[in-house]
Amino acid sequence: MRIATIETFVVGNPPPHYGGRYFLFVKLTSHDRITGWGECYSAGFDPHLTAKLIEDLGGRYLIGRDPHDTETFFRLCHGSGFSQRPDPTVMGAFSALEMACWDIVGKAAGKPVHKLIGGAVRERLRVYTYLYPHFDNEAEASVYPAELSGKNVYNDPDLAAESAVKWVEEGFTGIKFDPAGPYTPFDGHQPRLIDIELSAAMCKAVREAVGTRADILFGTHGQFTPSGAARMARALEPYDPLWFEEPVPPDAPEAMAEISRKTSIPVAAGERLTTLWEFGRLLELRAANILQPNSGRSGGILQTRKIAALAEYHHAQIAPHCYCGPIVAAANAQIAAASPNFLILEAIRRFDGFHARILKKPLVIEDGHLVLSKEPGLGVEVDEDVARAHPWTGRHLHLEMTNVPV
Repeated sequence: MRIATIETFVVGNPPPHYGGRYFLFVKLTSHDRITGWGECYSAGFDPHLTAKLIEDLGGRYLIGRDPHDTETFFRLCHGSGFSQRPDPTVMGAFSALEMACWDIVGKAAGKPVHKLIGGAVRERLRVYTYLYPHFDNEAEASVYPAELSGKNVYNDPDLAAESAVKWVEEGFTGIKFDPAGPYTPFDGHQPRLIDIELSAAMCKAVREAVGTRADILFGTHGQFTPSGAARMARALEPYDPLWFEEPVPPDAPEAMAEISRKTSIPVAAGERLTTLWEFGRLLELRAANILQPNSGRSGGILQTRKIAALAEYHHAQIAPHCYCGPIVAAANAQIAAASPNFLILEAIRRFDGFHARILKKPLVIEDGHLVLSKEPGLGVEVDEDVARAHPWTGRHLHLEMTNVPV
């Protein structure tokens, strides 16, 4: 079996853009006409440029090769151009291609990917969702995720509590929100008192509304200095969040280790990290004990399975990240199913809306759990007609910060 062709799709995610403004998919086809799908989680460049990078990387190191040889493919990409170090752009491109290889390998074997990496430890996977704002019309939805005006689930404790109850009543046992204020390229900063006050009020309202029926997952985006994060954590501790997510920027795991020692709240991190080496450093320093690899950036299936195994050795857990499309979600699920130290998966609501429309057969969530697919490969297929009908033509990146200091 050999890889014959590579095709990329930059798909616009219609308003309200839950999961990002666009999804970047890759389709591989083998010489014997088996297709495999992958997804890249990369935000640093225009996605059409990233698509060209995927095609270049695949053309150099994958066309004409056996899709089973993912370890060799990883080493060729990891060292491409004499780099041989964690690179989020290279690894985003690699991850999409590598998971598509696994999709082909699983289809050729007639087995889901999890059967090829150890088998399923569990058949249903616990999921959480963000509290997403409600929009009454498409005009309102079109501005999201830009700055929202007026009261919403990010700044109003009562609305957040009301939304949390709705999701809990649908079966979710994990609710995430991030009211901790703006995040910028100039962080970390000291949290403003108004941000500490609002964050505590949001946690208090949600905890009182859902009681012990659901965990609170407190999201940040690397906003704070270690001392600032400690101040925020002290205000949140009475409400017992399951985690404090990425409290400091990801470039200095030593700083994250400092805050991890200062709070009783478990620290979670990893959506911006890639490869075994960056995650290994977090574990060595005891900087986080809940790892959040995104398989569309962290290194695809095999590298992320290695990350999970390393976490298992350190008695840490994995909670795969997914602020993107449903191919990454499917890959995350295959890895999570085979990992004894799996904690919880990120879902985009119920993977409804465009996440369902873009697939021939949508992901299934029942009673707060993703039902593991038994289909060969990743268990999902992109509807190419829908993908081609929604090209991304905008100029924004997948995610963008506030570009002025706090």
